[in-house]
Amino acid sequence: DYLFAVTVRMLADREAAADAVQEAFFSAYRNLARFRGDSFRSWLTRIALNAATDTLRVKKRRPADPYPEWEDDSWQPPADENDNPERMAIAVARSRRIQDALTHITPDQRTAIVLFDVEGYDYQEIADMTGVSLGTVKSRIHRGRLALRDLLSGDLELLRE
Repeated sequence: DYLFAVTVRMLADREAAADAVQEAFFSAYRNLARFRGDSFRSWLTRIALNAATDTLRVKKRRPADPYPEWEDDSWQPPADENDNPERMAIAVARSRRIQDALTHITPDQRTAIVLFDVEGYDYQEIADMTGVSLGTVKSRIHRGRLALRDLLSGDLELLRE
């Protein structure tokens, strides 16, 4: 579930995220002998992030979906009686807008932001997972946030609630 949540945030496609997680588990199994004994969760997360990045690269080469009507992401679970439909619609619109903005920043920035702001990893853990220096992680998060701010500046009313 954890790996699926991370990859679906990167890919914005549940099917592709499920495939990336499955590929990550196959890859981890095949390469278990290469595990050096550090944090297993970080190692597995890095493999899943690599699989998601590979999926993004393939999607860039073939961006057109031949049957978009087959992808129905509009279904939502039944609302609790206490939930306000208007509030739920705003939350869905906000989530879609943020997810759309995340697709317009670089994959490196997206990965760093998702791991830091969404998943709660600290800078050093992200540096270890991604194989870059601590300063690079901080820079990617900062630049990614600036890019997101520019992309979302027209939607401040939607994002404030």
